[in-house]
Amino acid sequence: MMKPGVLIISHGSPDPTWMHWIDDAVANTSFPADLPVSSVYLDNVPGRFIQDGIDELEGQGVTDLLVIPLFVSSGSTHMDEIAYALGVKAEPDRETDLEPFTIRANVHFGYPVDDDDDIAHMVWDKVKHLSTVPQEETVLVVGHGSIHDGFRHRWEKGISSLAERVGHISGTAHADYALLNPDSLRSKTEEWTSRGYRVLIAPLFLSSGIFLRSVIPGRIEGLSYEYAGEALLPHPRLSHWMERQVELLMQQLHVAE
Repeated sequence: MMKPGVLIISHGSPDPTWMHWIDDAVANTSFPADLPVSSVYLDNVPGRFIQDGIDELEGQGVTDLLVIPLFVSSGSTHMDEIAYALGVKAEPDRETDLEPFTIRANVHFGYPVDDDDDIAHMVWDKVKHLSTVPQEETVLVVGHGSIHDGFRHRWEKGISSLAERVGHISGTAHADYALLNPDSLRSKTEEWTSRGYRVLIAPLFLSSGIFLRSVIPGRIEGLSYEYAGEALLPHPRLSHWMERQVELLMQQLHVAE
C-alpha cells in the first residue's frame, strides 16, 4: 500500500537564525494531517542531514518520498548533486563528493523556486517600502549565480523570468536582474542609475547571512541605490509555495497509480 511522505531539503547554515526561519516556514505549512514530514539540510546541521530524513520517513512506513528542494534556482549545483544522490538522474552534470543515498522508497522530485509567482510577491514585499515614485524606479533582483556555463544559463533563465514577474507586481518602470557569480551587480546598478532611475536592490536569498550583510553592499560601494538587506524569510508565502508543491506531487503520484 502506498504511503507518501514529504522530504524538504535546504542548504543549511552554521547560523542558527538561518535555520530558524526555514524551520518556522515548514512549521507553518498546512499539509494533510496524516502526511509525515521531515525537514533536512544538505550541510552544517548534524542529525538533520538528508539521509537522516530519508531514514526517519522510511521508518514510518513511507513508500514514496515527495521531495521539495528548497533552493532559489535550478542553476544551483546543489540541485544537481542532490538529484543525482537521490537517484533522480544517473550522473551529475558536475563532479560531486555527495554519495548516493540509501533509499528504498520511490522518489518524486519537485522543483526549486526559479520564477514562481509566490516568490515574486515575496521579493517585492521585502523592498516595496523603499519605493517612492515607481515610474522612476528599477527593481534589481540579485541572485548568487554560477560561474559554470550550464548552471549559469539555468540561473539566468529563472531569475530573468522572476524579475519580469516582480516588475508586473511592483508597477515600477523596469525590473532587471544581476548575479554575484559572475558579477554583474555593479555594472547593472551603474547602468540603471546612469539612465536616471532609482535602483531598488532586491536580494534573492531565502535567509539572512554574509551575502546580504557584506557581499552585496560591498560590490556596489560608492554607488547610488536603495537597499534594505532583507532576505525572503520570514514570509507566509513560502509556506504556501511548499503546500502547492506537495499538492502537485500528490496529484502526479495518484495519476501514476
